[in-house]
Amino acid sequence: MKEASQFLIKNDPILGQIIQSTDLELPLSTNFVFHDLMSCVIEQQIHYRSTKKTFEKLLTKAGIETLTPENFHLIEQAGLTELKLSNQKLNTIQNILDFWEKEEPYFQSESPENMKQKLGTLKGFGPWTIDMIMLYTLGQPDVFPADDYHLKKAMCELYGLNPKVRLRAEMKQIAEKWKPYSSLAVLYILQWRKNK
Repeated sequence: MKEASQFLIKNDPILGQIIQSTDLELPLSTNFVFHDLMSCVIEQQIHYRSTKKTFEKLLTKAGIETLTPENFHLIEQAGLTELKLSNQKLNTIQNILDFWEKEEPYFQSESPENMKQKLGTLKGFGPWTIDMIMLYTLGQPDVFPADDYHLKKAMCELYGLNPKVRLRAEMKQIAEKWKPYSSLAVLYILQWRKNK
């Protein structure tokens, strides 16, 4: 992490100030992709950043710590249907079950590009969710979630960007300086915003 931090400080003075003044708690990358995909559907937010804790409460009620295809039936029994999820969400849950049955044996050995591409085939998930899985769950080092609301807000404030004019393009241009450590840069910026 020290080498990556030094690289970012050297390449981006604005980010460098954030790094030097912010204590970063790195998230523990669990690699529990099935668990985290389900949390995104049930919670409408990846559980690392959720405040509602709906998913966590459901797991506690079911008596499980990590959701897997093998113990999925336990959250069904614990009250998944009582959450009154939309038909679209229920279809997405079924899509995850089908996807994971097919992909699980090979998924962890895939390259980051292939992982991202395969996750992109899942109906019901957009680029933001896939970026969150790549960033938090899999701990990939070079993820830039350009659609993240909090990242947009923070970068507008830090870099003086106009949220109404070419925001995405401007953000990506700045993030080019962070490669191949975009994830660390993003985590620092999000931590800085959270601390404010």
